[in-house]
Amino acid sequence: MNLQFLIYLIIAVAAILAATIAYLIMRQKYSDQKVLVAEETAKRILEDAKREAETKRKEALLEAKEEAVRLRQEIEKESRERKTEQGNIERRLLQREEHLDKKEKAIETSEQELKAQLEKVEKVKEELKHTLEAHIKELEKVSSLPKEEAKKLLLQNLEKDLEREAAIRIKQNEERIKQDADKKAREILATAIQRCSVDHVVETTTSIVELPSDDMKGRIIGREGRNIRAFETLTGVDLVVDDTPEAVILSSFDPLRRETAKRTLAKLIVDGRIHPARVEEMYNKAKEELKVAMWEAGEKAAIDTDVHGLPAVLIQLLGRLKFRTSYGQNVLQHSVEMAHLAGMLASELGVNVKLAKRGALLHDIGKAIDQEIEGTHVKLGVLFAQKAGESPEVIHSIEAHHEDVPPRTIEAVLVMVADKVSSSRPGARRDSLEAYVKRLEKLEGVANSFEGVEKCYAIQAGREIRIIVQPDKIDDLMADKLAHDVARKIEGELEYPGEIKVTVIRETRKTDIAK
Repeated sequence: MNLQFLIYLIIAVAAILAATIAYLIMRQKYSDQKVLVAEETAKRILEDAKREAETKRKEALLEAKEEAVRLRQEIEKESRERKTEQGNIERRLLQREEHLDKKEKAIETSEQELKAQLEKVEKVKEELKHTLEAHIKELEKVSSLPKEEAKKLLLQNLEKDLEREAAIRIKQNEERIKQDADKKAREILATAIQRCSVDHVVETTTSIVELPSDDMKGRIIGREGRNIRAFETLTGVDLVVDDTPEAVILSSFDPLRRETAKRTLAKLIVDGRIHPARVEEMYNKAKEELKVAMWEAGEKAAIDTDVHGLPAVLIQLLGRLKFRTSYGQNVLQHSVEMAHLAGMLASELGVNVKLAKRGALLHDIGKAIDQEIEGTHVKLGVLFAQKAGESPEVIHSIEAHHEDVPPRTIEAVLVMVADKVSSSRPGARRDSLEAYVKRLEKLEGVANSFEGVEKCYAIQAGREIRIIVQPDKIDDLMADKLAHDVARKIEGELEYPGEIKVTVIRETRKTDIAK
């Protein structure tokens, strides 16, 4: 049993040894085979790398050859172009040299011909000189006058003829220049008016305020009329409540008051609470809003007319002109239109456009406060312009636009012209032709009613009357009294807006005749 077990054990150990030896032999063979495979793989990789390197070397060599060929072609092309350009330059130089040679030959020929002609001229001059001397001697024999005396007499006659001819020419030129100047002035004025043809709507004295319903009329009137009385007392405007459906009418000659009242009423209607205390509150708000609106209107006018750098006080006054009328014409629109006209005229004449525009825009600035401060709008405008630091040229344009002082600059004259054009064109002002003529006839009739008046003329659209008196009946002291009496009679008998200037002219002429 033990022997059998020992035999089995020996067989098992032998089998294990045999298996181990077989395994080792197989592993050795596998390792050798793997090494062979690795060697073959490495050899193959090395050969592939060599082939790839050889391929890249050939490609690089080919690219280098191609680049060399390209560079050589470019160099050859550039060389050909340079040779061609050089050939062209050489041909042009040769042509220029040939041209210069031809010119030089032509000049030499011309010089020879000119020399020959000069010699001929000298000969002719010499012949003329001899001929003239012979004629002079003949004339001296015929006229029995020496040469110097004959020359003096001839010059005297020529001087008289020339003076007469010069006088005729001067007169003709003066007439032609005057006609041309008048024609040019008309063309310039017509062009400026045509370029600035704007529509104006004549201002009225009433404004209509729409209501949401007719029931609002009773609330506006209030109990026993207390609301409407408070409104009219505060605003100074008549509030007309009539049968017009869903609307009331505000009536006032002052556009500023009318606009303030309109804004106040509009606020009350929106708010719905209408009583005297609320009316006063809304009135104060409307006044503040109106100040802002006037400032915006002044700024817009300055921007529209391209007038920059205006002080704040003048911008505010310009805005007030939006709510100021003259003969029904809105003063701010009139000033803006004048600025455009004056600028166009200045541009046509080649003078200072900015100065003409500035003077025209500010010419009526005094009308913004002439209803609150005593004085004419011209004097007030000059005063405020001086305080605002405006230039003397602008101030002069303001004070001269109604000829209160003679205009000293061309810009002041243009402001005057623009004022007359803007004020007198059809549709600008409210006066009808018939009413306008009647008012001027009444004004002249008052002046003609005084003794010693020879002629009188209403000018400046009725803002001034000039009276020419008989100097043998009215002396200097009486002229002062006549001006005062006419002014007082106009105040007592006529109705007119603004002021009327009365000017009495007394002229003495003495005539004698020189024989």
